[in-house]
Amino acid sequence: MKTRTVFDYPVFALGFRPFFALAGLSALILMVLWNAMFKDGYRMESYFSGNLWHAHEMLLGYTVAVLAGFLLTAVKNWTGRSTLTGDSLAGLCLLWLYARILPFYAGMLPDALIAAVDFAFLPVLAYWVSKPILQTRSYENLVFTGLLLSLTLGNGLIHAQILGLIVNTAWFGMHWVIATLVVTILVVAGRVFPFFTERGLPGTLALRNPLLDALAISTAALTFILQMMSVSGFWLALAAACAVAANAMRVAGWYVRRVWYVPLLWVLYAGYGWIILGFALMGLNAVNWVGPSLALHAFTVGGIGVLTLGMMARVALGHTGRALKASNVMALAFILINVAVMLRVLLPVMLPAWYGTLIYSATLSWLAAFSLFVFYYLPILTSARIDGQAG
Repeated sequence: MKTRTVFDYPVFALGFRPFFALAGLSALILMVLWNAMFKDGYRMESYFSGNLWHAHEMLLGYTVAVLAGFLLTAVKNWTGRSTLTGDSLAGLCLLWLYARILPFYAGMLPDALIAAVDFAFLPVLAYWVSKPILQTRSYENLVFTGLLLSLTLGNGLIHAQILGLIVNTAWFGMHWVIATLVVTILVVAGRVFPFFTERGLPGTLALRNPLLDALAISTAALTFILQMMSVSGFWLALAAACAVAANAMRVAGWYVRRVWYVPLLWVLYAGYGWIILGFALMGLNAVNWVGPSLALHAFTVGGIGVLTLGMMARVALGHTGRALKASNVMALAFILINVAVMLRVLLPVMLPAWYGTLIYSATLSWLAAFSLFVFYYLPILTSARIDGQAG
């Protein structure tokens, strides 16, 4: 007789299901809490300081949840081997959830315990992602193990300062995390953009150029490295310009004008566009033409926020047996999240006197976008595939 697992429910049938659900909910909850701190002056007792908590949770909470869901699903496709399901998947989700909650018990729990729980998630995820890759010797996919370990390093630098082990590493670690996440997106983009474009627009042939892929990723990584080494001026601006050019040429090889008729495609291209703009703004900041926060939020709210929402929408449809067509609800969500980026990144430059209002408006637009995602996708993520297949 087969023993029924405790978490034998559709939501734990494959990695994207619980982690995309958690990501959508956290995008709402974390932003509401941050807005309360930013706009209303609300102060919470936490293991992290206010700004550090916001950055950590949006990057190593929300974004890593999306990454976990994507990798646990994609690795199954790449290797043909099963990844976490049922109780094991639920356990990993609980580890992620505890890492979000425990910092608010900083006065009751040892800091070392809070740090250990949060730090543990990425290495555990890396193990479960790597296992089927190594079993099938698909070593080219180990790049994602390396990227997960790079995120682990950045997270470790953050916790090391909070625990008093070293000094002045928390924000360096945060910038390391941002750089790693952007590079991860660029790696994933090379795999999915051509495929998604050809599937979404029959008859289209997207250019695949490994040399251009390598150039786009390496120039992006170099730009981040120079920035973290405190290189500024001409050399950082030059590296950023190279990253802009290489990534623009890369996207141009996949792009056709018809993507703007397909919401599941244009949202991805828009997200990549924000990353390219982020490098342009980084270059302008290197010569003191704009402030540093513009590039930061172009990468995070724009590149990471827009692309993760688009990827979750597309992956969830494909892996639940549904037609790869965005609903009107999600098309509106895609518009709203891009409006949030414009309000956060572009308009403050033109209307600096309205900065506070623009930030608040950007928050509302973000919340509206993810409210629509949760409303539309939570039933999809928690119910069985409509075609009767497993997953």
